[in-house]
Amino acid sequence: MPNLARIIAFYLPQFHPIPENDEWWGKGFTEWTNTAKAKPLYKGHQQPNVPADLGFYDLRVPETRMAQAELAKENGIEGFCYYHYWFAGKRLIEQPFNEVLESGEPDFPFCLCWANQTWSGIWHGEPNRILIEQTYPSMDDHKEHFYVLLKAFRDARYITVDNKPVFLIYRPTELPEINKVTDYWRELALREGLPGLYLIGVSHLSNNDPETLGLDAVVDQRMPGPTPTIPSEYPLLKLQALMGKKLPTIYSYPKLINKLVREEKPRYESYPCVIPNWDNTPRSGTNGVVFEGVTIELFQKQLERALTRVEDKPTNRKLVFLKAWNEWAEGNYVEPDLRNGHKYLDVIKSVVSPK
Repeated sequence: MPNLARIIAFYLPQFHPIPENDEWWGKGFTEWTNTAKAKPLYKGHQQPNVPADLGFYDLRVPETRMAQAELAKENGIEGFCYYHYWFAGKRLIEQPFNEVLESGEPDFPFCLCWANQTWSGIWHGEPNRILIEQTYPSMDDHKEHFYVLLKAFRDARYITVDNKPVFLIYRPTELPEINKVTDYWRELALREGLPGLYLIGVSHLSNNDPETLGLDAVVDQRMPGPTPTIPSEYPLLKLQALMGKKLPTIYSYPKLINKLVREEKPRYESYPCVIPNWDNTPRSGTNGVVFEGVTIELFQKQLERALTRVEDKPTNRKLVFLKAWNEWAEGNYVEPDLRNGHKYLDVIKSVVSPK
């Protein structure tokens, strides 16, 4: 029996050292640096999170990438959406995906998401510290970018909709003259023998019709905005705040899950995004955001709602995005850890691939 939906998991490649991170954060820095040093910031705060089956891996190791793909495949996930970083011709943390592309392994579907954001120190309390700026200098740069992507688009493993390679733009509204750019990319795709491109924007509580942005669809990623209050069902946290303890921004996951995946279906093409958890205090300390009251059962409820959002779509458009496979320092991952083991993966398999 085929899966009830095409689960595509966002995949963070920042688990290997690069010279830039060595310079910015210290020699040998990776996403594990923040993950491992995390500490509880209040009573009941579940930190640190420690990986189980795969350990504190290095994504330059082929066996690690193979094990990740096997784990995902066994549990109903169709493919990975690798974050891709392009800064006016400069790429960062590209080695893991480049090796996947060059080696042909793992034999597991993938697509790319251009994470077109300036890197700053904002989550570390240094909002004015610019590490590398996202710029859009010219159409020549967009042409160069397309041709860097073309080898991936032509790979037999690349995820498609209507036979068109799927490419995501994380912040579409920040791309100047986006309609001109998307028209140009589609023209180049046709010129290179592709049937076109299927372009998806990632939405953050916005209601942008993708067609007005030259896109085919949006991922309905609905992270909450800042709030000064602590949910009423956490009186101990309120007491700690009243006693002067500085706390991160805290949300009630039980109250959020119906907002993370909307019940109503937008009039435009939209794909739901399920979020298993969120706690970016390993990166941000008390500047971070935490979901409290997270349970496996509530995640299952959120995932089931996402499947109802796509049940009437054609098979190749039954896309549900998972944020994320391995964003450990933001707390949104489904890889096994010492606290939950395989529970998140078990839920995904049971909901998406029922016997």
